[in-house]
Amino acid sequence: MLPWFADNAFPLYLAPMAGFTDVVFRQLCKEQGADVMVTEFVMANKFLDARGEASAWETVDFTPEQRPMGVQVFGSDPAKMAEAARRIVERLKPDFIDLNFGCPAPKVVDNCAGSSLLRDLNRLGAVAGAVVSAVGSSVPVTAKIRLGWDDQEIVAPEACQLLESIGIQAIAIHGRTKMQGYQGDANWDSIEAAAEAVAVPVIGNGAVQGLSLGEHIRRVKSRGRVRGLMIGRAALGYPWIFHEIKSLLATGELPPAPALDDRWQTLLRYCRELMERPANAERWDRLNWMRSRLKAFTKDMPGCRQLRPELDKVVTFADLEAVARRHNAEYMPAAGSPE
Repeated sequence: MLPWFADNAFPLYLAPMAGFTDVVFRQLCKEQGADVMVTEFVMANKFLDARGEASAWETVDFTPEQRPMGVQVFGSDPAKMAEAARRIVERLKPDFIDLNFGCPAPKVVDNCAGSSLLRDLNRLGAVAGAVVSAVGSSVPVTAKIRLGWDDQEIVAPEACQLLESIGIQAIAIHGRTKMQGYQGDANWDSIEAAAEAVAVPVIGNGAVQGLSLGEHIRRVKSRGRVRGLMIGRAALGYPWIFHEIKSLLATGELPPAPALDDRWQTLLRYCRELMERPANAERWDRLNWMRSRLKAFTKDMPGCRQLRPELDKVVTFADLEAVARRHNAEYMPAAGSPE
């Protein structure tokens, strides 16, 4: 068994989200209580091609403090996936390799990877089997899937049984189909059904609209077989979600929300440390590439609608500091009141 599931532990995973869960953001989430990290996914081919190798290694870099840490790869060629996994294990020595069989993005699906493999379980099994054969004696191999391609092709129980038989040691299930994308409710009944079909730990992923955080956590914990929770979009720009869930699990109560100034200081720290990364060190005067991340951090702040056009004009770090000072001065006295 993976050690983070020992003694009936219920680990909280930070979901891999391309363009958001970089090494700096992962550190913020770790400090707030995230138990297990997974890198943004990278196509296996990039580790095998000198032209894309540098960016690939930057994407999957992590610090010792972030362990247990997994590196997620995707692809449809068993041999290339196996070779990429070998190189990752040799160079980074992650705690596990994670296989992406769930991404619904067209650029992934069009390459017969991600959730497209849920329509071809033979190919999915060949990819998983090749990676387990290549590195499974050195590190655990896990996988992430969706329920299936659409409502008529729900294959999660069958896919989980196949992956377990191959040697996959844990499976995260996003409770939507490929065709749903990120719309509608996650189907936790189907996640539970898949979890019942296997002995390996299943980690549930996906929100249910209309439920408070407390109601959702209590429902997940009370329903049986799901052994952990993967947090995705709820964590974007809000690493405090892990502290809140840990508090709910321990006491049944939500802790106070972070103060407005704390949120701004965290955002400024995030930007500063991300720009100090080797790949970004020359981009201090071009902060515009981070605007989607800035908006994620400010999405629930008071006056967030008025902040968006200001963030669209941010170019330098000094610009961002000026926005933070103005916003703090305007809203700090009323930070706890509705927008």
